[in-house]
Amino acid sequence: MSDQKIVELGKANYMNNYSQFPIAIKSGKGMVLTDEDGKEYLDFVAGIAVNALGYGNEDEKKALLSVIDSGVLHTSNLYYNAHAVHVAEMLNKLAGSEEVFLCNSGAEANEAALKMARKYGSEKGKDVIISFQHSFHGRTYGAITVTGQDKYHKGFAPMLPGVAYAEYNNLDSVKALVDERTAAIIVEPLQGEGGIIPAEKDFLEGLRKLADENDFLLIFDEVQCGMGRTGKPFCFQNYGIEPDILTLAKALGGGLPMGATLAFKRAKGIFTPGDHAATFGGNVAASALAGVVLSKLPELSAKVAENGAYLGKKLEELVRKYPSLCTEARGMGFMRGLDLKVPPRSVIAKCMEKGLLVCSAGYTVLRFVPPLIASKSDIDKAIAIVDEALSEL
Repeated sequence: MSDQKIVELGKANYMNNYSQFPIAIKSGKGMVLTDEDGKEYLDFVAGIAVNALGYGNEDEKKALLSVIDSGVLHTSNLYYNAHAVHVAEMLNKLAGSEEVFLCNSGAEANEAALKMARKYGSEKGKDVIISFQHSFHGRTYGAITVTGQDKYHKGFAPMLPGVAYAEYNNLDSVKALVDERTAAIIVEPLQGEGGIIPAEKDFLEGLRKLADENDFLLIFDEVQCGMGRTGKPFCFQNYGIEPDILTLAKALGGGLPMGATLAFKRAKGIFTPGDHAATFGGNVAASALAGVVLSKLPELSAKVAENGAYLGKKLEELVRKYPSLCTEARGMGFMRGLDLKVPPRSVIAKCMEKGLLVCSAGYTVLRFVPPLIASKSDIDKAIAIVDEALSEL
């Protein structure tokens, strides 16, 4: 079936809640995706920071086939399964956390974190969650409420009560909101949908100190910036500042839906049986793929640190070359953004025509979140296409 036919069928049958590009992906190998018409694309989207190992990874295929051969794709959290237990053990070892809750998405991981915060503060009269302007934490009601962007709230009011918004990287704006009712702060160490904006170290240090002094929880949302994307297994490790709760998803499941909420020291033991659950949390197949990704995470992270710095350098060269089109390059590792003075979608469309997939973040940023296996050669090819697209504008 052709791209056009699939696009037509999609438009006829889907709800109109995505602004999709008119191509249909059929297959992939390594860093390259192929559409139904046979056109190839160098992929710097990775399913929006999901497909860490690229496409057609043999270890992932073996793990998934092994699960299929077992005949058990799903059990239930009424029982244990070895794959999920292994994932929890690996996450605790890699992150230094003590407990793990497995779920299906970043929004679910954040919902669990918010419930933990409210339960932690419930006997102390603490129920307010502080979040940040331009943040993004998911699409469910709790997650969208703590998302500090009006465009995601429009038409869905009222939002949940007990949420306040501070200015990102402005510690004084946080101090002005903290009081005896504060239960938690939720923050992305590297804002994604808000425009690829890294946190300043003294800002995160200040949040950690506020949480300790006022007995509330510090939640790091690493749904997008975690899992090796910033050159460490987890983004917070670049700063040396440990959260009380860490949320993960996207790359964790190796392409299948999986999220995780990790509890550190003060947050250990908050949930007890009956407090929270997820039918598909710790799904056998997703856990098998997560085990593969986690086993490769330390080595992948080291490569991302090197090649991500190279990508950042190349993007900075584009800023200098096209000052009338580009404002700045920013980000960490393989989570990079090119802030533009033209609509990102126009550049994305030109890059797609030329065989490169990139996406946007915020209103003005061209986002680069390739598979973690991207090489310097892949980066050179991608930058050459972006260069050509910008030259035509």
